[in-house]
Amino acid sequence: MRAPSAADRKSLRQIILFASILLFFIMMTVLQGGTRAIAIDPGVRAGNPGAGAPIAGLTTNQLAFFTTGQDDFMQVQSVLGSIPGTGSGLGPTFNGESCAQCHAQPSTGGTSPFTNPQIGAASAEGATNQVPFFITPNGPVREARFPLTPDLRQRDGGVHDLFTIAGRSDAAGCNLAQPDFLQAAKNGNLIFRIPTPVFGAGLIELIPDSTIRSNLSSKSARKRNLGISGRPNTNGNDGTITRFGWKAQNKSLEIFSGEAYNVEMGVTNELFQSERDQSVGCQFNGTPEDLTHFDQDGPEIPSDVTKFAIFMRFLDQSQPAPATTSTQRGLQIFHSIGCALCHTPSLTTGQSSVAALSNIQANLFSDLVLHHMGPSLADNVSQGAAGGDEFRTAPLWGLGQRIFFMHDGRTSDLVKAILSHSSTRNTRYPGSEANAVIDNYWRLSVQDQQDLLNFLRSL
Repeated sequence: MRAPSAADRKSLRQIILFASILLFFIMMTVLQGGTRAIAIDPGVRAGNPGAGAPIAGLTTNQLAFFTTGQDDFMQVQSVLGSIPGTGSGLGPTFNGESCAQCHAQPSTGGTSPFTNPQIGAASAEGATNQVPFFITPNGPVREARFPLTPDLRQRDGGVHDLFTIAGRSDAAGCNLAQPDFLQAAKNGNLIFRIPTPVFGAGLIELIPDSTIRSNLSSKSARKRNLGISGRPNTNGNDGTITRFGWKAQNKSLEIFSGEAYNVEMGVTNELFQSERDQSVGCQFNGTPEDLTHFDQDGPEIPSDVTKFAIFMRFLDQSQPAPATTSTQRGLQIFHSIGCALCHTPSLTTGQSSVAALSNIQANLFSDLVLHHMGPSLADNVSQGAAGGDEFRTAPLWGLGQRIFFMHDGRTSDLVKAILSHSSTRNTRYPGSEANAVIDNYWRLSVQDQQDLLNFLRSL
């Protein structure tokens, strides 16, 4: 056997050196990955929900209207609305049977619960629906939208309800097929939205436009340095700021309620009087199905939509958990890395004819305006002035007890939700306005990241 030559030994040393350098970088990558993985989502906060109660200071009559509205919010709808106590006219297409089915976590008025009620709604009263592939027993409540029409030739963007009333015992004779969600998914033409919590909605409704605009223009130099801009969504007729929904597309709680009643449950009402699906054999009631009831022998009875709006208007903001050393540090970090530039900790309501809502500090952690979130979050749906990658800054109050995050419920992990705010530009959309803030997050120590996560879960 030949002894290694000087050239062989040199070559071997080079191989060993290269392997050592490679191993070093692999170890550093693993260690960095491990470091990043140490800061973890503490998970859904247990204990008192701190949400679902009426706002303090309501009069006796206002509190009575809140309770009546809450009862209607929880009412399960039937197709034949003329039957006492069974709702106002479900369908012909729908996503759920009541408001509270979907707005349930951690209490009535919240968001998707741990167990998805849409599984049961699919077959309620003998309905023959197939549960779509993206609806799972422990997954988020979802509505489906097609950015384009099924032939992919025109803009759509609207909600395509998951279920129909075909087969139900209260809808004899209706034969209506569900949308072809599988084909839409194959065509890349399927996006989702999950329910937004409505805690504190009355306070959001009463924050003056001038307050929102003033907050948007504040801290302009720092926002500019971090690449943050933002703009309000506005009503096309009067130019006022709209603020409800994932894209801040709705102006008022009445509109928000009326649209959801019609779109999510298929109940026509005084604001949305036409059936969304007018298939022959699936129309069982005159329209609007939900309306103000007039009686010559007594006072008028408000419509369900009005009662829903009153319930949400008088529903108090979520209350955070008691502060700890970690969550107090987390709040400081929330400000220092730039989160608070969009997730504004508080805005104050204006003067209201309802004393309990007048000049109240709303601790919503949102600026209520639109921001470009980049291609990875873009849903290619435009609503009002909001483009395909623009979303309203989601209010964070109550985040500690939310199970699912982002507009489509893509994750239950708060860390993944934070990181999903980062997105580089492509040929269609600019990069996310949050990119620099997420870079700041990565630069935090593990303990600082954990304190930030603990703070967010305390809300």
